Amino acid sequence: MSELVLMKGNEAIAETAIKVGCRQYYGYPITPQNEIAEYMAKRMPQVNGLSLQAESEIAAINMVLGASATGARVLTSSSSPGISLKTEGISYLVGSDLPCVIANIQRGGPGLGGIQPAQSDYNQATKALGHGDMKIIVLAPNSIQEMVDFTALAFDLSDIYRMPAMILADGALGQMMEPVAFDKIVSRELPEKTWATDGHEHKREPNLINSLYIAPEDLEDTVIERFKKYEKIEADEVMYEEYDIEDSDIVLVSYGIASRIVKSVAEECRKNGIKAGYFRPISLYPFPSKRLSEIADMTKEFMVIELNMGQMINDVKLATQSKKEVHFFGRTGGVIFTPREVTEAVLNRKNK
Repeated sequence: MSELVLMKGNEAIAETAIKVGCRQYYGYPITPQNEIAEYMAKRMPQVNGLSLQAESEIAAINMVLGASATGARVLTSSSSPGISLKTEGISYLVGSDLPCVIANIQRGGPGLGGIQPAQSDYNQATKALGHGDMKIIVLAPNSIQEMVDFTALAFDLSDIYRMPAMILADGALGQMMEPVAFDKIVSRELPEKTWATDGHEHKREPNLINSLYIAPEDLEDTVIERFKKYEKIEADEVMYEEYDIEDSDIVLVSYGIASRIVKSVAEECRKNGIKAGYFRPISLYPFPSKRLSEIADMTKEFMVIELNMGQMINDVKLATQSKKEVHFFGRTGGVIFTPREVTEAVLNRKNK
């Protein structure tokens, strides 16, 4: 029987990172993710690790790059505006083919916005987390146990594919407490880090970490090769959850903390005579486009439900190839909708 521990989401991310071999953490304080840095400051010395509060988010992400180049498992965390400051460094990590895990405990925006939970960084995480032709792996948990499971998975996927991976959570998941079991962590088989700049004592050619290519043909070849890797990720690493899809008239699509509310809404709609299905993308990149396209052949319409002004809706429209109408309901600015609000939006839609 699993031993359960009651933990905050932020602390669960930090403890999981330690349990899967992360011994270096670099960050900078920002609400609502500060517990990650506080937890690491306490725990890292106990496991002979390093937790360092950098002088800025920009410094922190560049420290991540340096640590990752040596082959270390390394974590950084922040919240929305802090992630914005890290984007150049994240692009350098991608361009250098370096793994790391980034936790974004989202708040409302743009600008400093507010400190309440939001999902306003979907487009940033999946479309524009750095300059250039690039992608990173993005996983969206909706429970504290998934904060554990997906943090462990993010480290593995990052090492396997030599690229950054992000845990895209929010202030609610970061602050709420639930029981978690760390013995459920599943580890993937990992490649040896033969590329790491960890010293060679003249036993091999020196390794170089670089993202600068003077010859445009060299850069083009490198980017094309990287996109072949993305194709493999899109084929092998898609994750989603679904319920009551086959006989549905409307499919409610949501992720992260919002999906917990939406799942109960789908159940309530069924009680009111509306055949509602529930679909949750877990991997936001790679996005479950193929499955959504298949679902578009089964159902009559979709409703995308997010804590923003409608950022995932375009991905759902693209995935479903405009076979069926795609509607939207959301709240923004850190306001969390209630199950009643979402249920009424669905009922109103079906009564039109």
